[in-house]
Amino acid sequence: MLRLSLLIGALLAPILAMAGTHPASASTGQVPPTIAIIIDDMGHNRHEGERLIALEQPITLAFLPYRRFTTMLAKQAHRNNKEIMLHAPMANTRNFDLGAGGLTSEMGRHDTISTLRRALQSIPHVRGVNNHMGSRLTQMMEPMEWVMSELYRYPLYFVDSRTIASSVASDVAEAYQIPTLTRDVFLDHEQTEEFVDRQFQRLIQMARQNGSAIGIGHPHKVTVDYLEKHLPQLDQQGIAVATVSGLWALRNNNREMFAEGEKRAIAPALANNASQ
Repeated sequence: MLRLSLLIGALLAPILAMAGTHPASASTGQVPPTIAIIIDDMGHNRHEGERLIALEQPITLAFLPYRRFTTMLAKQAHRNNKEIMLHAPMANTRNFDLGAGGLTSEMGRHDTISTLRRALQSIPHVRGVNNHMGSRLTQMMEPMEWVMSELYRYPLYFVDSRTIASSVASDVAEAYQIPTLTRDVFLDHEQTEEFVDRQFQRLIQMARQNGSAIGIGHPHKVTVDYLEKHLPQLDQQGIAVATVSGLWALRNNNREMFAEGEKRAIAPALANNASQ
């Protein structure tokens, strides 16, 4: 039986080729319910990161900037046809530490943009951005406009992790005409197999109802164990797995995100010269 995660690649070959995947050939047909799985907080845990990179399915990996294993794992993930995101740390309502590369609510426009630009430059093969925490900053219109004005310059999409219901991040991204998606389900904010299974089944049900859905998990052992076991079973359930850019293509009539030459590449020189 042809794997559905490969079938969807064949149906969306022009788009997924841009995402760094290499879909196998397959006969055309109706696209099955499709999920995208983003794994946040990549870069700290080498062992679980390598297990995630080794998965056959085209999951998307969101890397924190400047962490010990970020560069090494991102390069390895790209070689294994995974899609790479910047997991941008943003101010939260509980004042948790953001670590290196954090965007705080006290920053002005220049510092916000220059910090974001350097973080983008630090992630090899970056294709998109989502927020790490951010329950404070994603509610704030002006900082979100600064963030999106910078992301607009590059061939990047934005996923609102939706850490708070009153987030304006996706609305501002759309206003800047940035390809935008929103998280549907958090998979593992309770780290038990029973909870992860319940959330994963909820993700599948949403995909069956709506055609597609996005889940976010983390490189916890319980999560990786679950994905190793259950992702290969999705074919028999009639569920496909796609990268985030592949899912965006599904929702947008196979349209390419960006025309050739439309956006500038993220280059080291840009990291040193923030917009005024």
